[in-house]
Amino acid sequence: MSTNTTGRRGKDDDVLELVHSVMHRYRALQYRFLRDGPQDITHMEGKVLFFFERNPQATQSDLASHSGRDKAQLARLIKTLRDKGLLDAKTDEVDRRQVRLSVSDAGLTVQRELKRQAKQVSVQALAGLSAEEQAQLAALLRRVQANLGEE
Repeated sequence: MSTNTTGRRGKDDDVLELVHSVMHRYRALQYRFLRDGPQDITHMEGKVLFFFERNPQATQSDLASHSGRDKAQLARLIKTLRDKGLLDAKTDEVDRRQVRLSVSDAGLTVQRELKRQAKQVSVQALAGLSAEEQAQLAALLRRVQANLGEE
C-alpha cells in the first residue's frame, strides 16, 4: 500500500474513490449511446425518467422530496424531458395547481434502451470475474453500503 508523507493512503489506493471512478466510467459508457443517438439524454434526465416510471402520476414536488435536488434544477429537467416528448403532464383534477407527470411511450422506449445499455456495460465491466468473484464483490459492496446506513 502506498502512503503519502502524512501517512494516508494515496488516491490510487482509496477504495471508495475507485468505486466512484468505476461508477463514473460505467455511467459515461451507458449514456454515450443515447447522447450520440436520436435522443440526447443526460444521466440526471435518465434518473428523472426512472423516478416517474416507478412513481407514475407523481409531481415535481414528489421528485424534489425524493431526490433532495433543487426545485429549479428539477423544473429545468422536467421541462427538457417534456419538450423531448419523454414525459407526459396532466393537471390534477382535484388540485389544479398540481401537475401529474408520467413517462410517455417515447420515454419508455428510451428507458428500455438505457436498461439494455446498462446490461451491456455490466457484462463488459464484469468480464473475467467468476460467478464466485462477482458474488464476493457484491457482498463486500453491500457491507460498505450498510456501514454507510443505506438499505
